[in-house]
Amino acid sequence: QVQLVESGGGLVQPGGSLRLSCAASGSIFSIYSMAWYRQAPGKQRELVAGISNAGRTNYAESVKGRFTISRDNAKNTVYLQMNGLKAEDTAVYYCYALNTVNTNYAYWGQGTQVTVSS
Repeated sequence: QVQLVESGGGLVQPGGSLRLSCAASGSIFSIYSMAWYRQAPGKQRELVAGISNAGRTNYAESVKGRFTISRDNAKNTVYLQMNGLKAEDTAVYYCYALNTVNTNYAYWGQGTQVTVSS
């Protein structure tokens, strides 16, 4: 069992920055690939960025060049640095963990709200 706790969301003006954090507990963090998803009102949840347990990253086209995902295995934490925020980035952001040894095990955090508005 893995517990994921997100933090760092909030209200920011267009063009601003936020850093989301997701702290994991309960298992061996280094065997998990991690990702950030988001869900805007009335829309489906979508992948924002992912990072493998080996550190390989991937991004949605809409955030490439603006967002950066990283992980600190010593702190059991994954981060999402978001720069150049736009109104369309407004959503609830969720942390996701996938056990790479047994992919039957996947976990979600509770979500953190990001609102981009002037």
